[in-house]
Amino acid sequence: MLFVYLPRGNSLERQAVEESGSIPDGAVWFDLVSPTVAEDKMLERALGIAVPTREETQEIEVSSRLYMENGARYMTATLMCQSDTATPKTTAVTFILSGHKLVTVRYDEPRPFTIISNKLARACAATVRGESIMMDLLDAVIDRAADILERAGADIDRASHDIFEPEGRRVDRTITYRYILKTIGRKGDLTSKVRESLVSVGRVVVFLANEADGLKWPKEMRSQLKVMQRDVQSLSDHASYLGNKVTFLLDAMIGVMSVEQNNIIKLFSVAAVVLMPPTLIASIYGMNFKHMPELDWTFGYPMALILIAAVLPYWFFKWKRWL
Repeated sequence: MLFVYLPRGNSLERQAVEESGSIPDGAVWFDLVSPTVAEDKMLERALGIAVPTREETQEIEVSSRLYMENGARYMTATLMCQSDTATPKTTAVTFILSGHKLVTVRYDEPRPFTIISNKLARACAATVRGESIMMDLLDAVIDRAADILERAGADIDRASHDIFEPEGRRVDRTITYRYILKTIGRKGDLTSKVRESLVSVGRVVVFLANEADGLKWPKEMRSQLKVMQRDVQSLSDHASYLGNKVTFLLDAMIGVMSVEQNNIIKLFSVAAVVLMPPTLIASIYGMNFKHMPELDWTFGYPMALILIAAVLPYWFFKWKRWL
């Protein structure tokens, strides 16, 4: 689908363009969402640029993601999608700056696009251009990454508290451990995806900063690019910190589970040793020999019961602090 954004006073009006239709004049933002070949060709004819295919946007070489062609600047970044669900994923989005027009090519619905679309529909500068829209999109992408990392950090802190919980708190350890492992795995995967996104966005910001002089952007936009570079760097560092914390918690979780398993094995081992003397006594006096002097003892039966009850071995183990 092809959507175009046209300035209407102090806002941008979004219009859908059908394959059989024509692109209206004055549009500053062309948003291709899972475009067809016909939509690609229509936009190429209108703007005189080449629209990359989905396979081309997924290439990971920097030279295939950041380049110039026929005066247009092509920038492909990896953005987060579905970060609020249990199955977050990343998607490649291509930004094309041709003159003062912006073209975006995407095959998913990253949240920043909805945010900026709604924002510009409410209010924007009367002289809005493609480069300013791209700056808003990048700023929204960085803010979104920061929000995701904040939530992931809070979830990781809760998992840390569940692992190193105070003594005396009674919980179902099996359910808790399973939940903690799932949480750690999901947050680790989410953090790695956010870091991947930040790395690609950082490259786009650096590319734009290097091209800003040639594009003759105003000083305010160049200053904004520097701020974005610092934000991306700080968020990348924070994502690395969260990744290290996830690794630490995973190791700690495995250690705690090993301790719990050792305690269970210890209980079974001690129980087996405690029951060995009663088992021996019961085996001896369960024999069918005719002459067994202890069978005529007056207190032989209660004494055998006491020995079989494993009271003495139990108190011996407690005295040795093995239990």
